[in-house]
Amino acid sequence: MRPNLAALLCLPVMCMPMVAQNATPAEAEALVKEAIAYAKAHGKDAACKEITRPDGSLRKHGGELYVFVNTMDGKNLAHGMGARFVGADQSKAKDPDGVEYMQERIKLAKTKGKGWHEYKYLNPKTGKKETKASYIEVWDGLIFGAGIYKK
Repeated sequence: MRPNLAALLCLPVMCMPMVAQNATPAEAEALVKEAIAYAKAHGKDAACKEITRPDGSLRKHGGELYVFVNTMDGKNLAHGMGARFVGADQSKAKDPDGVEYMQERIKLAKTKGKGWHEYKYLNPKTGKKETKASYIEVWDGLIFGAGIYKK
């Protein structure tokens, strides 16, 4: 009797259901750099469309890691969570603890040009207020960023 090749290849580790892994800081930084490279190659408008497109190439971890683009005064130009966020004035946006996180983002963008900042955000997956860290980088007067939930 010949062994079933499929059964032999289906080791317990390989047959476990795929579980979404949390994005890492390095992945968030790499995604921001990828988005900026896309904008340099295709233009800002094309990049904003690609970032906002639900099945866009600038989304990772099943869409959980995405890019956002803000103006230096806090307006959303692109958002990986969908077109409903585009055009929104976030300049006075506050986290659940009352911290004006967009103002912190703008200050970081204007003073250092790139870096990380933390704030609280309602995680749509867990429904809980969690600490989120976003990496931002300024390119051509715009703030490109991506955030991860800290565990």
